[in-house]
Amino acid sequence: MDKRTRVFNAMDKKEVDHVPVGFWYHFSGEEAQGERCVQAHLDFYRETDADIIKIMSDGFYPYPITAKIEKASDWYNLKPLGKDHPYIQGQVWRAKRIQEEVGGECALFYNIFPAFSQLRFELGDELVMQHLREDKDAVLSALEMVTQDTVSLVEQVITEAKMDGVYCSVQAAELWRFSYEEYREIVTPADLKVINRANELSDYNILHFCGWAGDKNRLEVWRDYPGKTVNWAVHVEDLSMEQGREYFGGRCCLGGFANTRPAPIFYGTKKEIADFTHGLINSFGKTGLIIGADCTIPAEVSNERMAWVVEAARQI
Repeated sequence: MDKRTRVFNAMDKKEVDHVPVGFWYHFSGEEAQGERCVQAHLDFYRETDADIIKIMSDGFYPYPITAKIEKASDWYNLKPLGKDHPYIQGQVWRAKRIQEEVGGECALFYNIFPAFSQLRFELGDELVMQHLREDKDAVLSALEMVTQDTVSLVEQVITEAKMDGVYCSVQAAELWRFSYEEYREIVTPADLKVINRANELSDYNILHFCGWAGDKNRLEVWRDYPGKTVNWAVHVEDLSMEQGREYFGGRCCLGGFANTRPAPIFYGTKKEIADFTHGLINSFGKTGLIIGADCTIPAEVSNERMAWVVEAARQI
C-alpha cells in the first residue's frame, strides 16, 4: 500500500497495511524562508520516511496587521490583505514547490491558523483580551477581516498548490480564558468559516486542538467542529487516544506521543520507542489511527528518532 492510500484509508477508517505516521517541527532562521524552507521540509520527510508532510507556515506568522492598533476601536480600520498579497502568495508558492517535489508520494497538508490566533501572535494576548473587554464588536470585525484572507489561503493551497487538505490549528480555549458561551460567540464563527471552506474543497482535513501553552482546554467548544481527523494534546488534556476517539465521535485520531520532556521521543532507546509505538497500535487498533504527537516536536529531537517510530509502525 502506498503512503497516500495508507493515510486516506486511515482517515476513512478503512483497512491499512500499517498505521501511518506523521511528525513535524518548526523551522527557524534561513530554514524558514524561500527555497531553504522547501529543502528543510524535504530533508525532514526523507530522513524520517513518514507518510505525511505537514507544511509549516514558519516565516509567515504573525499575520501582517496593516492598521495601527492602539485602542480597541482601531480594529475597525483593519482590512483584508487580498488574495494576491505576498503573505498569501508566498505560502502558496511554498506549498506548490513541495508538492512538485513529492506530489503523489505522500499525503500533503498545509498548516493553517485561524484568525484569533493570528491576532494574538501579532499583538499579544493581553492587548487582544483587553480590547475584547472594551469593544468586542471591534475585535470581531478584525476577526472577520483576517478570516477572509485565511479562507483565501485555504482555497489556494488546496486548489492551486494541490494540497490534500489543511491541518487547522485552533487555539485559545484554555479554561481560564473564555466560558463555553464566550468562546462560541467570539472565536468559533471565524474558526468554522475556515474549517467549513476547507471541508468544501477536500474530504481530508485535520483538526488540531492545540494545547501549546500546557494549559487544559475547554475541549467541548471543539467537539462538534467538522473534520475527518482530530489531533489533541493527549498528555495535556489527560484524554487518551481511546477516550478521545469516543469523545470526538469515532473519528480518525492522530497522536500518541507527548512532545515535551519527559517523553520517549526525547530519551528512549530504539527498542523503547518501538515498544511504545507497538503499545499504541495494540491498544487503539490499526483502524482510524495516525501516529504522531500532541503538537509540534521540538527541533532538538533527531530525525532518526522519528524514523524509529515509522519503522516500528511498519512492523505490525
